[in-house]
Amino acid sequence: MRPFVYERATSADEALRLHEDGAFYLGGGTNLVDLMRLGVEEPARLVDVSRLPNGEIELRPDGSLLIGAAVSNSDLAADRTVRESHPMLAQAVLAGASGQIRNLATVGGNLLQRTRCSYFQDADKPCNKRNPGSGCPAREGEHHNLAILGHSEACVATHPSDMAVALAALDATVHVQGRDGERTTPLRELHRLPGNEPQRDTVLDPGDLITAVEVPPLDIPSRYRKVRERASFAFALVSIAAALDVEGGTVRDVRIALGGVAHKPWRALRAEEALRGAPAIGEEFQRAAEAELDLAEPLRDNAYKVPLARNLIVRTLTELGEQS
Repeated sequence: MRPFVYERATSADEALRLHEDGAFYLGGGTNLVDLMRLGVEEPARLVDVSRLPNGEIELRPDGSLLIGAAVSNSDLAADRTVRESHPMLAQAVLAGASGQIRNLATVGGNLLQRTRCSYFQDADKPCNKRNPGSGCPAREGEHHNLAILGHSEACVATHPSDMAVALAALDATVHVQGRDGERTTPLRELHRLPGNEPQRDTVLDPGDLITAVEVPPLDIPSRYRKVRERASFAFALVSIAAALDVEGGTVRDVRIALGGVAHKPWRALRAEEALRGAPAIGEEFQRAAEAELDLAEPLRDNAYKVPLARNLIVRTLTELGEQS
């Protein structure tokens, strides 16, 4: 591991001042430290932001949540307010990683974790995300768990976060502090599709620091479901965060986001549009799922994700419809 300088920031302003070329922010370190051990990331400086005053969960009068970026995943999932007001979010967090990792991992770090593509994690292999222009061997190599939506010739990696999928369905907003001051970014716009710049995971500028995530109220039935290769500590083959509001047998509102299928949490806008005002029945759920998955471009070994995603959408919406 390359030698590095370690600094602990006591405020967001100090963190921004300490961050310079070659620096990385350190939260729980559950992803970054692994990448440093693998030689994928070689920061010259680590700026520890885990003890900034961003470790609280606030329930606002309108029912929205303000979640500090330093809140641990375990504390977020266990919080009674979160479990009662936004159960889909708690379910998503509990579906991710092991208990030990959730104890360390932070909300901000979870959103910024890098892909688990095996070529990205092997410093001896070509990878456009790690070394732009070197190629994407995953397209013809091992890709059974990689993207079927929104990928490009340059990259077919998937975003690994469960929590981000739920936050995308919840229309969450990310609070960011940068060198030009504070701003907010819709979570749906935080992560990027790879295009010709797969090395850029997000729209954040160098030195930008996530300080909080704001989640609007949700008073309709919701659920997070994850399909994986083993019962625990596995990344999603396909996951879904969904909420459904049915009145008089008709879909009044619906939210659908998919994980494990794209370089970012995939908000299924086509499916949502097809369902609003439609009968809340299985045939309509399937029609909406197929409208969304018409966009899919599976590779040689991951076409199974298309029927898997379709069935997951139909089953989850059917159950939510019965609950609603």
